[in-house]
Amino acid sequence: MTLNLNGPGAALWNYMALYEQPTLSTRSGPLFNAFPYPTKISPEAVALFIASHTNPGDRVFDGFAGSGTTGIAAILCGKPTETMKHEAERLGLSVKWGDRKATIYEIGVLGSLVSRVLCSPPDPNEFYEAAQLLLETIRIKYLSYYQAQDPFGGIGRIRYIVWSEVLRCPSCKSHTTFWDACVSRRPAKISAIFECPTCNEKTDASRVSRVRETVRDDILNNMRKTRRRVPIWIYGETNGHTWSRAINATDLRVIANIENQPPEKTIPKKKFPWGDLFRAGYHDGITHLHHFYTRRNLSVFAALWNEVNNYPEHLRDALKLWLLSYNASHSTIMTRVVAKKKQNDLVVTSAQPGVLYVSSLPVEKNIFSGIERKLQTITNAFRLTYGNHDLVDVRNKSSLSVDLPDCSVDYIFMDPPFGGNIPYSEINSINEAWLGLMTSQKEEAIISRHQGKTVNNYQQMLTQAFREAHRILRPDACATVCFHSTTAQVWNALSNACKEAGFSVSNTSILNKTQSSFKQVNSPGAVKGDPLILLNKYRSLETHKGKEITTVISDLITQARNKIDPVENSPQRLYSRFISHYLTTDQQIPINASDFFQQLKQRQEAFEK
Repeated sequence: MTLNLNGPGAALWNYMALYEQPTLSTRSGPLFNAFPYPTKISPEAVALFIASHTNPGDRVFDGFAGSGTTGIAAILCGKPTETMKHEAERLGLSVKWGDRKATIYEIGVLGSLVSRVLCSPPDPNEFYEAAQLLLETIRIKYLSYYQAQDPFGGIGRIRYIVWSEVLRCPSCKSHTTFWDACVSRRPAKISAIFECPTCNEKTDASRVSRVRETVRDDILNNMRKTRRRVPIWIYGETNGHTWSRAINATDLRVIANIENQPPEKTIPKKKFPWGDLFRAGYHDGITHLHHFYTRRNLSVFAALWNEVNNYPEHLRDALKLWLLSYNASHSTIMTRVVAKKKQNDLVVTSAQPGVLYVSSLPVEKNIFSGIERKLQTITNAFRLTYGNHDLVDVRNKSSLSVDLPDCSVDYIFMDPPFGGNIPYSEINSINEAWLGLMTSQKEEAIISRHQGKTVNNYQQMLTQAFREAHRILRPDACATVCFHSTTAQVWNALSNACKEAGFSVSNTSILNKTQSSFKQVNSPGAVKGDPLILLNKYRSLETHKGKEITTVISDLITQARNKIDPVENSPQRLYSRFISHYLTTDQQIPINASDFFQQLKQRQEAFEK
């Protein structure tokens, strides 16, 4: 894209190289993997932008901090990793490494906790020892919960148990499990076709009725109706050897005994705040927090959570972060198995990020094994940021009203919510219920039918947030915004908000994510890689004559074919370039991603003729 060099923007030549080619954002390393927060960016990638736009000692700001990436990145500027140094060299950047200060605002309760702990962790060694002691204390108490007999008669350790929904055959009305009707293990396959084991009826599995049952809820002291789920297959380990087998009568007796134990008194009796993510089908009967857990995992997690209070206060938030880093993604029935090509068995995986999906084959993982594996990652993350408590100021507040003086910030990096892509407050409710505080949705800047927030409401909130950013930013400084959407309406809301706040788009680039998020891969018209938008506080006097959409697309195809990187020819990358064209020429985005991909295919076919 052409760089606008009017007014103070001439200083942009100092870091022009940062926007000339995509910036690599890996989805690996202890800081990235410390906590599974939706739509995260690599802090090392953000640190490159901070180091390029600022000098040591400068202050940066982020009004949508999420899990604290910008704050972490400010710390990394003072202790750059080898990856950062290598990427700076690859991009041809001239940066001065050194500490930067950061003020970050995050409206979410969970995000604020994660940000605060990761930016100001306790002593890693002290934390590690405390976490190990906590784990062993509760593991000894609940040792029998994850024990099971192996196929050879010995006592093994449960790794995970696959549960299955119970279905009613539309033909013979018999009950069978989803596992028996739709699943094979060798080779691994989860069929979309229901085949009744009793009468051999074949039909679409999504159309087959799920059996419901009435059960006693001894936590709420009432009766409730829910989908019937039964344990079906167990995976274990004995002396380093893994095994699996069908659930037997002994396993069922153990489960029944656990379910008959009095519940932990401190389990939150929190009604789940269902919103845009509620699905009447697979969320049937899930009305409260504890309905997301098997009784075994609910009891174990509650015991671990309660034990945190027996440790020094300065360690408690870090211990909570450790437990919550595994909780919603792995401890609940949102964990699932999938069938991958050329695999001789199903593969266990975590909950799908950005949604609250409960599959027909939910998985009950061994919490002790999981959080033990996560402990080293958390500790390694703490080692990278420990000792910088005064650099990052984390505020659990809305960015619609920022308590900072005018012109007091040297650079802004923001990653605002992508329209209605993810309702963060709803996604984070499982973990926030354990914290005892829930995010206020009043100033949550998203598009939400449940919250009654239209794209116009979304634009208004973004405009106010960007006005505050404009106010606190130095006149000659700039802001980088990372954004992702497949709809023209949302892109235009962002563009309009920037303009109404007084910003001008100077340049754009691409954040090249090496592993796309679930929604980027699976959403209709998905876009791989997030556009990066460079904003300045001056207005461009240059006017641009609009081109026909087909001409713009043809130009992009020609430019991509001259690039060395084959990714530049991918439809997703071309869409990001398409968006960049309209942003930098101060024009409205004319079409959605799905329409763009259709027109792109037509133009590419025309090029081949």
